Amino acid sequence: MDPDTILLGCEEHITKAMDHLKKELRAIRTGRASPSLVEHIRVEYFGAQSDLKSLATISVPEASQLLIKPFDKQSVGEIKRAIEASGLGLNPISEGAQLRVSIPALSGDRRKQLASQCKKIGEECKVSIRNSRRDANKHADTLKAGKDQIPEDELEQLKEEIQNLLKKYETETDTLIAAKTKEIETV
Repeated sequence: MDPDTILLGCEEHITKAMDHLKKELRAIRTGRASPSLVEHIRVEYFGAQSDLKSLATISVPEASQLLIKPFDKQSVGEIKRAIEASGLGLNPISEGAQLRVSIPALSGDRRKQLASQCKKIGEECKVSIRNSRRDANKHADTLKAGKDQIPEDELEQLKEEIQNLLKKYETETDTLIAAKTKEIETV
C-alpha cells in the first residue's frame, strides 16, 4: 500500500460518512414542509419495500403542506399506512387519488429535541470520521515497518495530510449541523 492509496481510502470512508449525515439530516423534520421529509419512507408495494419517491410525486403546494400523487392510484392506502407508521407524527388525508399531509407547527420542546438529535447525529459522523483517520494512521504506520519502507519525513507528511482531511470534514459537519439546528429553531 502506498501513501496515495491510504489517503484516498481515508477520504472515501469520510465521504461515505458525510453522505450518510446529509441523508439523516434531510429526514429530520423542521417547521416547514419539504419532500425530503417523506421521500425515504418505505412503502410495501406488491410485496416489496419501495421508497415513497419511487411510487409517487411529492410536491409542496403550501409552506406547511405536502401533496403526494401516487403513480398507481391503487397504492394510496399503502402509502397512507406507511406515512402513519413512519414515526414522524404526520397524519395524511386521502383525497381520492392523492394524499395531502399537513405539517403541524413544532412546539418549543419538540424543537429542542430535534436540535439535540441533530447534534447527536453530527457527533456520530465525527466519530466515524475519526475512525477513518485512525485506520489510515495504522496503515501509514505499517509503511514504516513493512518491506516497502518510506522515509520518516514522508510518513509525517502523510499523517499531516490525514489530519488536515479530518479537520476539513469536521468543520463541514459542524457547519451542516449548525445550519440544520438554525432551520429547526426558526419559528
